[in-house]
Amino acid sequence: MSWLLISLPIHYFSFLKKHKTVSLKLAVLLLIFFAIIVNDANSKIADNPITFVGLVGIGLYFFSIVAASYFKKNALIIVSFYILALGYFYYIRVYINDEHTYLQQEKEIKIILTAPFFVMLLTWLYQQWKWLKTVESKKAKAELSLLKSQINPHFFFNTLNNLYGLIIEKSDDAPTVVLTLSDLMRYTIYMGKEDLVPLKDEIDYLKNYIELHKIRYRKAVDIVFNYAEVTNCQVAPLLFIIPLENAFKHGVESLTENAFIHIRMSVDNGIIDFEIENNFEETEVNKSVGIGIDNLKQRLKLLYPDRHNIQIELKDSVYKFNLKIETR
Repeated sequence: MSWLLISLPIHYFSFLKKHKTVSLKLAVLLLIFFAIIVNDANSKIADNPITFVGLVGIGLYFFSIVAASYFKKNALIIVSFYILALGYFYYIRVYINDEHTYLQQEKEIKIILTAPFFVMLLTWLYQQWKWLKTVESKKAKAELSLLKSQINPHFFFNTLNNLYGLIIEKSDDAPTVVLTLSDLMRYTIYMGKEDLVPLKDEIDYLKNYIELHKIRYRKAVDIVFNYAEVTNCQVAPLLFIIPLENAFKHGVESLTENAFIHIRMSVDNGIIDFEIENNFEETEVNKSVGIGIDNLKQRLKLLYPDRHNIQIELKDSVYKFNLKIETR
């Protein structure tokens, strides 16, 4: 009680500074409320009609302050109902003025006058909950859009530079690079906007990415991609490209010889099991891998909450990444 008495004025005056108009309205409303209560206490009339009208008026005005948009939207229905309800109350309590008749209907009248306030409150709270869910959904979509936009742009720039070199050399690989890069960009731009894509399209995307890298490198790289043929499994796009990109960037590019990347993907009962393993230079372990994996973790939290698992293992200059996603 002591804490309440001390803290309420502090919070009230803090609120008053920020919302002077609303605070003054609430202060006036509070004074009117106390005046009605004092008048009712000193009145010798049972269920004083003035008290009922005053309390209903204060309740509606208070609701119009704290839930202005909701009240404005439903003002006609609310006010019309209370005009009819108070009219019925006055008819029984004042016009007929028969205590026996009033006592028979007293309980029903009080329910009619008070129940709508609880209905309005619950309806307003439900609308606020829906609004918060909508905001959260929009925020999640915005975050996903931002995260998608951060995926491997430097790869395309590097490939364009390599393509320029191949064209200068008049290499036979140049047309293949153009077509493959075109397919990759088309998939990233158009399919990357979808909520779900067929897993087989993701596999084709990874294969095209690997083929481009094979053309880029002048050294021998042991790249193996084992995958199961899938027909009906769908997954969010561009989830597997980040660990594959890291395998090339922090593994193959840092090694002068004996570089390898082994990839495995399978599907069992709607669970995608993706594993990638590559070797790297010991000095690379202390270098930052950028925002890629953090980006992936954030996307998975938004897209597959409690339905995914990531395991990363570093041992003897070998990096092993495993991702399981429950798509059902």
